[in-house]
Amino acid sequence: MFTGIIESLGKVISVNQDKTNVHFSFESDISRELKVDQSISHNGVCLTVTNVQGNIHFVTAIDETIKKSNLGKLVVGDFVNLERCMIANGRFDGHVVQGHVDQTGICTSVKDENGSWLYNFEYNGSLGNVTVEKGSICVNGVSLTCFNSKQNGFSVAIIPYTYDHTNFSQIKKGDTVNLEFDIIGKYVKRLLGLNKGILLKNSW
Repeated sequence: MFTGIIESLGKVISVNQDKTNVHFSFESDISRELKVDQSISHNGVCLTVTNVQGNIHFVTAIDETIKKSNLGKLVVGDFVNLERCMIANGRFDGHVVQGHVDQTGICTSVKDENGSWLYNFEYNGSLGNVTVEKGSICVNGVSLTCFNSKQNGFSVAIIPYTYDHTNFSQIKKGDTVNLEFDIIGKYVKRLLGLNKGILLKNSW
């Protein structure tokens, strides 16, 4: 489990295709502290550490992960947001993040607000994921509050600290980002759908 509070940026050192899998290596300030079998979030995607060599760690993404995230677009030199799992006695400074990307979204605009940055994102609303005004959303592993919520899009405001310490500074119009929607909202939507089905069944 994660909270969407980014610890470090990881630089892509290598990308190697292996059948349907992709092996990545990343260099970061926290890599040397990682252990094999440890879970770590990469742009919001929970991956298992397979090897550690000094300040470089290695992970593997399976085909399903590549299809549902932006990891398949990574090239050597790119940066990803890194977060280790939350420890049991830690604080929830963000929100409950599972590291399971629901789908990708597209940045439709970035606006410098003279002290903050306004990002607009769109996503395929037909997949059933939803946001709510002032609710939580995880973008590339970053816990954020969304506004201008609509069926297939939302906005977020980025403060200078987040801009400087995550890869939001590199996101531009047209870029693909990973989205994990709020787990509470997903359960509520699922339960409402089940109840609707029960009501329809009982109406016969």
